[in-house]
Amino acid sequence: MQNETMQILLADDDEDDRIFFREAFEEIKIKTIVKTLCDGVELINHLTKKGVILPHIIFLDLNMPRKNGMDCLLDLKRIDFLKEIPVAIYSTSASEEDIEETFVKGANVYIKKPSDFSVLKKILHEVITVNWQYHLSGLNKDTFILNR
Repeated sequence: MQNETMQILLADDDEDDRIFFREAFEEIKIKTIVKTLCDGVELINHLTKKGVILPHIIFLDLNMPRKNGMDCLLDLKRIDFLKEIPVAIYSTSASEEDIEETFVKGANVYIKKPSDFSVLKKILHEVITVNWQYHLSGLNKDTFILNR
């Protein structure tokens, strides 16, 4: 995937967080196309459209109107052609209950949204450079939470 452009998808209802996220990727020296959506309904509708280019990774906020991140995660893991796409939970919540539930339901990593831009860039770079095929075989709760 070295020369391939990474397709990144974020579902987050907070416009400032979407802007912050896009700007971080603009500064990371990896070829990416970042698409952002406002909520879980838009996410599932987008991903199930005929002919859509599927993302390499989905970043998913938990607290969204219409369809929250937890419901989206369940949908993503139930739909055959979507269930192998890595899902990064990207939330302001640091609740043990949210972390545990998303881990059990199949998310690949949990990121508490950082307020510092340089920390965000570091975390996003780390997440998109993971070889998920190999990382998943050793997934455990200690490696699930990404804190910096």
